[in-house]
Amino acid sequence: MAASPDAPARRVRLAVALRALAALAAGGLVFLSVPPRPTWWLAPLGFAVLALLLHDRRPRAGFGYGFLFGLGFMTPLLAWTGVFVGPVAWLPLSALEALLVGVPCAAIAMVTRLRGWYLWAALLWVTGETLRAMFPFGGFPWGKLAFGQPEGLYLPLAALGGTPLIAFAVTLTGFGLGELIRRAAITRAPRALVVPAFAAVLPLAAGIAAIPAVGTDADAGEITVAAIQGNVPRAGLDFNAQRRAVLDNHVKRTEELAADVAAGKIAQPDIVIWPENASDIDPYRNLDAAQAITRAVEAIDAPVALGAVVVRPDGPRNMVIQWEPGRGPVDEYIKRQLQPFGETMPMREFFRLFSSTVDRAGTFQPGDEATVFAMGEARVALVTCYEVAFDGVVRDSVLNGSNLLAVPTNNATFGRTEMTYQQLAMDRVRAVEHGRTVIVAATSGVSAIVLPDGTVTQRTDLFTPAALVERVPLRTATTMADRLGAWPEWSMVFAGLAALVFALATGRRPRSAARDPQSPADNQG
Repeated sequence: MAASPDAPARRVRLAVALRALAALAAGGLVFLSVPPRPTWWLAPLGFAVLALLLHDRRPRAGFGYGFLFGLGFMTPLLAWTGVFVGPVAWLPLSALEALLVGVPCAAIAMVTRLRGWYLWAALLWVTGETLRAMFPFGGFPWGKLAFGQPEGLYLPLAALGGTPLIAFAVTLTGFGLGELIRRAAITRAPRALVVPAFAAVLPLAAGIAAIPAVGTDADAGEITVAAIQGNVPRAGLDFNAQRRAVLDNHVKRTEELAADVAAGKIAQPDIVIWPENASDIDPYRNLDAAQAITRAVEAIDAPVALGAVVVRPDGPRNMVIQWEPGRGPVDEYIKRQLQPFGETMPMREFFRLFSSTVDRAGTFQPGDEATVFAMGEARVALVTCYEVAFDGVVRDSVLNGSNLLAVPTNNATFGRTEMTYQQLAMDRVRAVEHGRTVIVAATSGVSAIVLPDGTVTQRTDLFTPAALVERVPLRTATTMADRLGAWPEWSMVFAGLAALVFALATGRRPRSAARDPQSPADNQG
């Protein structure tokens, strides 16, 4: 019986559908590598699958498979964004981020025709992460591969080249593994497997070799720190009562800690960190709030860094205030990297055409100084929860004379989702990147003490009052990542773009595009 003339077309459609499912699954593997799961090794496996999908494809197909890969990764990763406002925020944001993943994948498809393409592909992935960290609306770095690697062999590389170097290492392993699998399927010559195998293994070996670069010594002494988690009422209060209850919870937990110190049950802290938004009541305008804070500070007899919303004539500020016993407020840090569609509303008039909910977004004004608090022997760099995702914001704070990093955060809005664990992973990577102890104080959890090697020595549960007290190292030494700054990232971006330009200039078409123009495969990509 003669084959149906439609059979080749059906086979092509089936192949495309299977590749599409594989792209979604590959993105899902990368998502499953992200904390709270410790399965960091799934990330390079996801990129190995992506390598097989993108190799020798046209840019259009590369973009499409990259978009699906991005959906498989970003949609579950960002599910927490829909807790408060529903899928109206979650799904469009996931789709936008997936589109931005598709862009470098289109470029990667083009460079797969070059010798050693897996190297250039890894550089182009870093280029894509750089794009997502800047565009649109100031960027959204959530989903950087480094933030999924606090448990992995790649983590020490953060001390050498920051988050871009980890992303390069993860993708080079994955793309090298993908090329190794592809070659093994088409050749019996062992020599053909050597170079991609080397590319897959080298980043892991480099991570192990970089362990001595991770600074852990207390070159500026040690202090006892306390992180306060007061907790947040879950229901039954109106807005103003809720704000006051949050403040009262942190005052109460600090006073309880002071009582334990007085009873000799726990060491006297040298400094205390409260979370972001611990006082949504402006203590400069509300005497009762200021009195409550002062009472807690005097009880614990240590300087406190507390998150507060402060109202100024031109708009509110998300602020951290240094409050000293016997002196009151002495210094301020104003959040510099504001959250679009939350603390601010870009293009408010335009988006109001589609939904009046845009007016729920704030009118916060950003700060412009990387203020470091002088709290006894500690020189505390400050970044809030959203800011910790941005390389330059953290770097500027750390390099402004700090010997400790504090991350006051408010994750209560996102309930029991994975968001707080994703952020803690960022804190752990930053600890290694900058060689600093990181104190994470969250309103409702997870609060944590992170040592300079990324180890979490203490952490809290969600939605429970807690106080973490520990003696930690102070460090002024800078890592190579600090000294190099953004140079590794921009060098990788330049090299990746140069490879893309070379691929365009050589004019060599992928085999999938060089087939008979009447072939269904040419039409399907």
